[in-house]
Amino acid sequence: MGCSRANVRYPLMLTILGFAMIATFLVLIMMKKMSPIAALVLIPALFCVFVGKGAHLGDYVIDGVTSLAPTAAMLMFAIVYFGVMIDVGLFDPIVRGILKFCKADPMRIVVGTAVLAAIVSLDGDGSTTFMITVSAMYPLYKRLKMSLVVMTGVAAMANGVMNTLPWGGPTARAATALKLDASDIFVPMIPALLVGLLFVFVLSYVLGVRERRRLGVLTLDEVLEEEKETETVLVGAGAGAGAGASGDDTVSLRKTGPGGAGSGTDAPEGTGGAGGPAEDDGFQGLDPDRSTLRPKLYWFNALLTVGLLTAMILELLPIPVLFLLGAALALSVNFPHIPDQKARIAAHADNVLNVSGMVFAAAVFTGVLQGTGMVDHMAKWMVDVIPGSMGPHMALVTGLLSLPLTYFMSNDGFYFGVLPVLAEAGAAHGVSPLQMARASLVGQPLHMSSPLVPAVYVLVGMAKVEFGDHTRFVVKWAALTCLVILAAGMLFGII
Repeated sequence: MGCSRANVRYPLMLTILGFAMIATFLVLIMMKKMSPIAALVLIPALFCVFVGKGAHLGDYVIDGVTSLAPTAAMLMFAIVYFGVMIDVGLFDPIVRGILKFCKADPMRIVVGTAVLAAIVSLDGDGSTTFMITVSAMYPLYKRLKMSLVVMTGVAAMANGVMNTLPWGGPTARAATALKLDASDIFVPMIPALLVGLLFVFVLSYVLGVRERRRLGVLTLDEVLEEEKETETVLVGAGAGAGAGASGDDTVSLRKTGPGGAGSGTDAPEGTGGAGGPAEDDGFQGLDPDRSTLRPKLYWFNALLTVGLLTAMILELLPIPVLFLLGAALALSVNFPHIPDQKARIAAHADNVLNVSGMVFAAAVFTGVLQGTGMVDHMAKWMVDVIPGSMGPHMALVTGLLSLPLTYFMSNDGFYFGVLPVLAEAGAAHGVSPLQMARASLVGQPLHMSSPLVPAVYVLVGMAKVEFGDHTRFVVKWAALTCLVILAAGMLFGII
């Protein structure tokens, strides 16, 4: 009898500790009591000891690192590749086109961020989307003193909706897990997903209007024309350090000559000046005279990038291998001299280290969650607490459960571990596997900001945003986007 009770209590303990571990992690990083890397490593290690499996911590971590190593390698070389493409000027026309459209209007800028992220998401890779979007939009947000968490939140939500594309991952996983055709799952979902994407655009408009009220509107035409001749600096009324973040209603342009007070932008590269490091000053990526530009190789770089993305979509080679080859080729052709290659690698070393370090730290978190069995028992508990009367509504239940479950676990864990159990329960009440599979896609806008998604660290790292700040801002809006997609799916009879 005692043994039986112990067998019952142990899964319950794992379930409680699993939820407690995730809650502790989220609270500490949102309150900025710990850095994400430290929290991702130390908190699961501590809970592993609480579970009584501290002796197996090394095995869990190695398993987690092994599973995420290809992702870390992909991100490392993707950052180098796209960093080189930014250096040589591949995206300059896109950036200038966006600037001309946005005209320094915060509302247009936020909407432009959502549209750009949605378009680039067609390649099916979140990391690529975030690198291109942040590279294009960050200088404008920085120059106008706009909220960077608005940029990261909007980009993550737009990418989350588009992540449901058949080659994006979740749809293929759902099809594989339930032995269905991916097109049968995705095509009927298109109307609901379009409603979700439209909601993201509307939300972007609302957030942009809020930023416009906080900062005012500037005409950027003169800035674009004069940028080659003189550096410009945005200052708020009564400018000082951080004035733009104070909520002033007016924003003005002030031209500064060499050594102008407070500019710091005319100091030699890397020296900064009163205004801080040169690389942090606004439109650095648009400098038409930077030494790294390779205009004669523009079409080579464009074709190389298109070919790389095409090969990635067609899965001709594993994505880490494609980016490794692409980065090596881009460096060799654009910078044939070894010192120049070293300089480019060094220029992007901070981003590489931050992102890859975060991925390997996340491997500790996922390794402990999976190795101890906490994630399995958490999922089973959530399935078991569903009342029997909800059986005929299992598609709705699955859609609602997809929000927390895809946030707290990997897509693999949800689609291969939880979805088949839910689908079996639904089948017993006449709910078709196709409806269950479509409902399981609802949580993706929230999933893309999960601490277990490596791409989100690319987003916050390149945008220089604290992960806790991003989480605090985006969770409520992303969850609302998911619910809009679910409601649209039910309204259209898709789910």
